[in-house]
This record gives sequence, C-alpha cells and structure tokens, in this order.
Amino acid sequence: MSIFRKKSIEDLLKNAGSGGKGLKRELGAWDLTMLGIGAIIGTGIFVLTGTGAVNAGPALSLSFVIAGLACLFAALSYAEFAASVPVSGSTYTYAYATLGEFAAWIIGWDLILEYLLAVSAVSAGWSGYFQSFLSGFGINFPEKLTAAPGSVEGVTTYMNLPAFLIVMAITFLISIGTKQTTRINNIMVVIKVLVVLLFIVSSIYYVKPENWQPFMPFGIDGVFSTAALMFFAFIGFDAVASAAEETRNPGKNLPRGILGSLVICVVLYMLVSLIMTGVVPYAQFSKALDHPISLVLQSAGQNWVAGIIDLGAFLGMTTVILVMLYGQTRIMFAMSRDGLMPKSLSKLHKKYKTPYAASWIFGMIAAVLGAFIPLGELAELVNIGTLTAFTMISVAVIVLRKTRPDMKRAFYCPAVPLVPGLAIVFCVFLMIQLGSHTWIRFFIWMAIGVVIYFAYSRKHSNLNQQENDH
Repeated sequence: MSIFRKKSIEDLLKNAGSGGKGLKRELGAWDLTMLGIGAIIGTGIFVLTGTGAVNAGPALSLSFVIAGLACLFAALSYAEFAASVPVSGSTYTYAYATLGEFAAWIIGWDLILEYLLAVSAVSAGWSGYFQSFLSGFGINFPEKLTAAPGSVEGVTTYMNLPAFLIVMAITFLISIGTKQTTRINNIMVVIKVLVVLLFIVSSIYYVKPENWQPFMPFGIDGVFSTAALMFFAFIGFDAVASAAEETRNPGKNLPRGILGSLVICVVLYMLVSLIMTGVVPYAQFSKALDHPISLVLQSAGQNWVAGIIDLGAFLGMTTVILVMLYGQTRIMFAMSRDGLMPKSLSKLHKKYKTPYAASWIFGMIAAVLGAFIPLGELAELVNIGTLTAFTMISVAVIVLRKTRPDMKRAFYCPAVPLVPGLAIVFCVFLMIQLGSHTWIRFFIWMAIGVVIYFAYSRKHSNLNQQENDH
C-alpha cells in the first residue's frame, strides 16, 4: 500500500546535496556538543529540580539517572542513524527509510508538537527571568504585557511581550545562517556551564548528609513518576540529529555530539540534585518551586552567587529556545523537500542558504503561542511527543538492521536489538506515568495529523508523484 512506501537510503543521501536543496556542511563535534548542551541545560536544572525534589526527595538524583538512561539508549540509536544517514529531518527521515511514509508523517507531526510547545513553554519561563533581571535595574514592562491573557495577582494581562520578542529575535538569528547561530550558542553555553559549576563549587561545602535521610521518602513510585517529569530536562539532544546535513564528517562528529552532550548533562544534573537536597531539606523546596537554586544559595549564605545564577538561567533558556527552534525548522525543511508539506518551506535563501520561509513561519507560530496561550500542563505534551519519537527511532534501528544488514554504517549502536529494545521499554514506561489528560490531547493532535496526511500530504508526496509518472 502507498502509505508504506519508503525512501531508499541511497536516494536520501543523493537528494541531500542536489538541486540547490542541500544545506551547507559547517558544523564540527564541538558545535554539535554545544548544541546538545544548549538544548538540554535550561528549565530542567534551574526550575524543574525544585518540583523534582518535592516529589522524590533526595532520590531525585535516581530519577535523573532513570530519565538519562532512557535518553542514553535512544541516543545510541540516534547516533547510528545520524552518522550513517547524515540527512536533515532526524527521526522523521529515519522513519521514512525504514517504516514507510505514513509512519514518517506521524513522527514528523509529532515532532512539530514537541518542538513548537517546547519553544513556547521555555519562552514563557525566559520572560519571567528576563523581567526579574530588568527589574534589578529599575526597568519594568507594562504589567498588561507581562503574561498571557488572564489575571496575574489581580492585574489583567493581554500578552507576554518578552516571550514574543525573544522568539522573534532568535528566529532572525536562525534565518541568517547556521554558523552565526552556533557561534552565539557556543558562547552562551560555555557561560551557563561555568555558572552551573560555580553553583556546585560554592554550595558543596554546605551539604549536610543528614538531609539525605530518608533518601527515598516517597518510595520507588515517587522516583519513577518524578523520572517521567524530569525527562523534560533532557529534551533537546535529539535536535543535534536534525543538524546532520550541516555537519562536517558526520560519521564521527554526530555520535560525539549526541553522546557527549547527553553524558555531560547527566553528570551535571546528578551533582546539582544531590547538592540541592544535601543543603536544603527536600520539603522546603515546596516554597521555592520556581527558584530552587536561589533557595539553596540563600541557605548556604552565598547570596553573591544568586545574581550570577540568574544570568545562567537566563542564558540557559535562551539556548534552549534557539536549538529547539532550529530543530523545528530543519524537520519542516525535510518534510517539505519530500512533498509532505508545501514546497515553499524547503526553499533556501540565496544569500544565507537557510530555509528562510520555514524559519519565519514557525518562529511566528511559536512566538504567538508563547505570548498568548498559558501553556501550564501542556509541557507534558512535549514529554509524550519526545518519548514517542525516541521509541520510533529505536524501532527503526532494529528494522534497518534486519532489512539492510550489509549497509555501510559509520557508527554502530551496540548490542542490537538489546539496547534499542531497552530504549523502547524505558520510554513506554515513562509514557505510562503521564496523566490521562495528556494522552487525550496527544491523540487529538495525532488525529488532526492523520486527516492532513490523507487530505494533502499523501497526494503531494514526491514518492506519489513518482508512482504516477510510472
């Protein structure tokens, strides 16, 4: 059946650099590692750790390990595909080559949900830190423009203007060139990692081991449910795979970037969570869910570091928005090039060689969502979308090993099918921990995607045109 038609690996590699549709290969292992860290370290370490401590206690570090393992197993699958098929589109492209067109569309539609909501949610968090930062200099936005429509502390608000402006600024940056984007990202990532290290060094001497007792106050169930929430803290490393078509020597650099960024972040998350719960009893974080790091510093008498930590959070969220929006435009570029989305989205700017239209269209959508919609629980939709993508990539690796065992691979995921099988088990387990309301919203989004596929994408697919020509 046509919905199961596949793109050959050879055609994917050929089309990536032909007809003026190919992106410029400018990125090395350092750039990719910085992209991964840029996407991962942000809201998770500066905000979510407070909620995690309340829900899991000192065992929050174990929750990070479980979420990190799910990501690590999936990352090995990503590394095999990205290194061997260095084409823009990430999981969408890999599914197209292994599971067929309909599965590819579903995962592409799923990734739209993940990246758009991630950008919008983080931009709202960025807005809060930015307003706090400016208020220290006596600068304040008009109250009516500081949050999505609603009421905040008795003040009627109409839009979150700072959230809108940051997404627009990053959209402009992404649209004018990949190299310029990564240079700025690299600088911000180095600064925010130094800020995290400063927190560790300045707080570790104030750890009281008795605060780690009991280590698991809510049992293993608390650890598992918190792991499902903390998974949000790792979202982003998969965006590195979306840069495959813009990577020099992808066979070596992509695995290094994907795995290197993930391992670095897992270690930092574990250290930060252990220090937090060692300095401050876990129950006290219920009073500081939006600024847990600041509470730790105040308890340690290190108030002088607080302003620097705010800078780290500010930059951390900026790079998350940058990398997630970058990944969104590359997914759209690949889907458009295959005919599943309007062709205008894959046109490259003559000067900048970037998917200019896709960058601005989806940048505007993300900016509007962040400015006008209170996302709240919708952050869980980002989690379920990402876990679905990780499950699909793991299935695809197993399938490709069976169907194309002799294909040349620049990187091999170890112990197939065991490792990708473990990724599937971990991801499905974490998905089960999410609430029913999240599943309902997810199914509604997917149902809309199915309608669009059969109404538009299936007919306009390049493979459909080829079938008609024959």
